Amino acid sequence: MASAIASWSGENFSCPICLEVFSSPVTTPCGHNFCRTCITKFWDEQVQFKCPVCNERFDARPDPRVNTLLSELAAQFRTNVKVKEQPCVEQAEVPCDVCTGTQLKALKSCLVCLISYCQTHLEQHQRVAGLKKHRLVEPMDRLEDRMCKKHDRLLELFCKTEQVCVCQFCTETAHKFHPVVPLKEEYEVKMAQLGKIEAEVPQMIQERQQKITEIKDTVELSKKDANRDIADGLQIITALMRCIEKWQDDFNETVKEKLKSKEKQAEDLIKELEQEIEDLTNRTLKVKPLSHTKDHLHFLQAFRSLKNPPPTRDWTTVEARPPSHLGTLRRSLDQLVETLNMELKKPCDAAELKRVQQYEVDVTLDPDTAHYNLILSEDGKQVHDGGVGKILSDNPKRFTMYMYVLTRQSFSSGRFYFEVQVKDKTSWWLGVARESINRKGQKISTPENALWTLHSYKDGFIFQDDPVVRLPLRAKLQKVGMFVDYDEGLVSFYDVEARVHIYSVTGCTFTDPLYPILCPGLKDYNGNNSAPLIISPVNQTD
Repeated sequence: MASAIASWSGENFSCPICLEVFSSPVTTPCGHNFCRTCITKFWDEQVQFKCPVCNERFDARPDPRVNTLLSELAAQFRTNVKVKEQPCVEQAEVPCDVCTGTQLKALKSCLVCLISYCQTHLEQHQRVAGLKKHRLVEPMDRLEDRMCKKHDRLLELFCKTEQVCVCQFCTETAHKFHPVVPLKEEYEVKMAQLGKIEAEVPQMIQERQQKITEIKDTVELSKKDANRDIADGLQIITALMRCIEKWQDDFNETVKEKLKSKEKQAEDLIKELEQEIEDLTNRTLKVKPLSHTKDHLHFLQAFRSLKNPPPTRDWTTVEARPPSHLGTLRRSLDQLVETLNMELKKPCDAAELKRVQQYEVDVTLDPDTAHYNLILSEDGKQVHDGGVGKILSDNPKRFTMYMYVLTRQSFSSGRFYFEVQVKDKTSWWLGVARESINRKGQKISTPENALWTLHSYKDGFIFQDDPVVRLPLRAKLQKVGMFVDYDEGLVSFYDVEARVHIYSVTGCTFTDPLYPILCPGLKDYNGNNSAPLIISPVNQTD
């Protein structure tokens, strides 16, 4: 008997509902067998009680009895027959929807039942005639999402017009005139686009990470700038307080000196008045006895000496008023304002110079542009007047009228800064020129003629403009810094050693590349002004 049971197939002992080997099998009035749990659950969900296999209806809910024989046979089948091993579902694989407990890997999905089956539970679809008509496909997860909600058909096409997945029936109705392609074809197109996106995303991430770094660096720079500004502000306030204290001391001293002078003047006037009073008193003493005399001769002789009174001042013109210090206060305030402006300008200029020094560029002189009289160093950092003209090729870039020389480097945007040593010089030119500057003819060196230069001579500075701008000479000037903001149209000059701003011109229009331009000036017969102009590295000191 055991050998006969072992030779039977699993369908002889499988519940039609769960498709598993019977567990506590019971028999319905129509003679079909089910697991007690399966048939009970099935009838719990039904309004009418019927057999799941033959659909026979029952007037009342049956009370199925345990099929003892079938229960024993099913137990022996479990013992003597091993179910063929099947792989358990792994990650990214579709599980069997029927398996209870350990889920096995699905081999097929049914588009009619909307269920995925492992090898064991797929058996009835391969055996039962009615189930054989169902459409089986490769395992699919979430089958209900793959079906058209309107036509209950598989979504196997893609509408390019509305960019949605559709079924075959959809192409005959709402999407009849829309271009549609198989899902696989659109999948390949979208995958190509996804590949492009995947290639672009790392670059986008890198750009944003770089932007984060830039923002963080900006914050750090802002902190440093804030700390520097606080320190500069404290320095300015301290200097202003010293100026105000000195002004107060000077003002007090001036007022005291004025008061002392007023007191001395008053003392002198009082002494003079007292002397006049004394003289007048003495005169009174002489006049009074004479007024009582009856001696005509004595009266006339004495009156002669009293006829002319002692000299006295006209005191009606002398005013006795308290001194006014308003004029002194006004003059002192004017001096204070001037001093404060000078003290305030110093740290501001120093901070401004430090800021523009960050845009330092390395420039060298271009011998092809140098005037015949100019001598350049081998490294292209120095230039001076050689006194006589050299015989050189007629290069179209060379200056032939003025003793100018340009740098090799030009600038068409952004900001740049460089420094030139002018120590021991009595005359020089320094600035920037457009590439289009006239190098052969004789024209006034002004912005209108593509040149922005500061000229130093013995009496002061001149910014070459029309009209020229005259500036006071700075004593002991050794190094000049020049800053250009191409986009903002700004040109500025600085006294580097004193850390003071010399002059700025704004609103410049730059339309082509700019070149730094130098002119060392002529040396005289005594060798004066023979020192070179030297392009120097920037030393950014606090």
